[in-house]
Amino acid sequence: MFVVGLSHRTAPVEVRERFAASTDSLPEVLARLSARPELSEVMFVSTCNRVEVYAASAASGEDSRAKAVRAVREVLAGHARTTERELESVLYLRDGDEAVRHIFRVAASLDSMVLGEPQILGQLKSAYEAAIAAGALKSRLMRCVQRAFAVAKRVRSETALGTGTVSISSVAVDLARRVFGDLAHSSVLLLGAGEMAEAAARSLGKGARAVRICNRSHDRAQALAQSIGGEAAAWDALEVELAIADVVVVSTASRSFVVTPELVRRVMKVRRGRTLLFVDIAVPRNVDPEVHGRDNVYVFDIDDLQQHVAVGLESRKAEAQAAERIVHAELEQFAAQSRGQSVQPLVVALRARTRGVLMAELERSLSTRLKHLPEGDRAALVQMLDSAANKLLHAPTTRLREAASHGDGALVETLRSLFELPEAADNEATCSPADAPEGEPVRH
Repeated sequence: MFVVGLSHRTAPVEVRERFAASTDSLPEVLARLSARPELSEVMFVSTCNRVEVYAASAASGEDSRAKAVRAVREVLAGHARTTERELESVLYLRDGDEAVRHIFRVAASLDSMVLGEPQILGQLKSAYEAAIAAGALKSRLMRCVQRAFAVAKRVRSETALGTGTVSISSVAVDLARRVFGDLAHSSVLLLGAGEMAEAAARSLGKGARAVRICNRSHDRAQALAQSIGGEAAAWDALEVELAIADVVVVSTASRSFVVTPELVRRVMKVRRGRTLLFVDIAVPRNVDPEVHGRDNVYVFDIDDLQQHVAVGLESRKAEAQAAERIVHAELEQFAAQSRGQSVQPLVVALRARTRGVLMAELERSLSTRLKHLPEGDRAALVQMLDSAANKLLHAPTTRLREAASHGDGALVETLRSLFELPEAADNEATCSPADAPEGEPVRH
């Protein structure tokens, strides 16, 4: 398994927005990844702060992994309309146990811009469901992601990592409060009515003098406005709304700029110099960066919020350390289980070889000196040999799995040599979400 991606730690928002996938384009990217023969499993994650591909190569070995990684890079380069060379400075690669650790940390919100924010877990589950629906998850990667959900659940229940300011939207509202005070005398416009806007509305509470929601879907704007005691505004009234707002939290799904320099120029003429603050938490960005710098107009994008996030980070350091210990313990357990499961093809081969020998001898006897036996007795003999084989092989296969889980490959090679078994094939048994007990239930 491996992870290829970029995040707020490696790429600024102007780069991330080129890779981000909308709800409509995400299935297309996932389909292109799934179609690559170098990959046996794949999951595509796209959020405001990260674009990542979780994948497994179609075969073992360094050469196969290198080809699989290259396949992912090619798909990402095509999606972002860039070259692989341009990707080198922003993409990271994690493989093996480090890939598992990364997936666990992402799910537990230890790699988020806002430490402890819960939104990433929902985003991962959505990506997981999309991969399941596309038939792109089958075995070990599926179990890894399911285990990541369980890790996130442990971190939430056993630590206080998520206390305090725990979302990008809440940080955006806190920034507005630092500029305008308690917002009791300020009018706030939420431009967009999706999950980010809902989170911002919850963070605002009843602190602002007025909260208005402007969204392309007026029905959705009305629903959000009704839930927070605000007012909905028509999308074609955006210019009027900007003229009366003090703070604008922007989070639409638009792939292009919604707020342009020309629009702001007209708005500021009407405002007669009153300060206007934009907090753009959308990726791709919705506010043209050139808007910032005009007289009394200030624009903060999602990357600008990082310095404000750091303020509350120190108080959660101990909780983060506790969460990291949970991740480490879960990683060790998952790695041991995976090593034990890796010998399953060998166990199957051993059972097949043993049963094949026994059944061949039985068939020879039934065709000669035991040919007089009726069908019932023949079936009883088959059942007896099956039972004997299971009992005979129980202890060896148990020891084999235990040795593999502890990283002892000597016993594996010895068994293969003694019984002249073939090399383990890269055909790990597939499983459905219900087959793996270690994850918390996932939605479908």
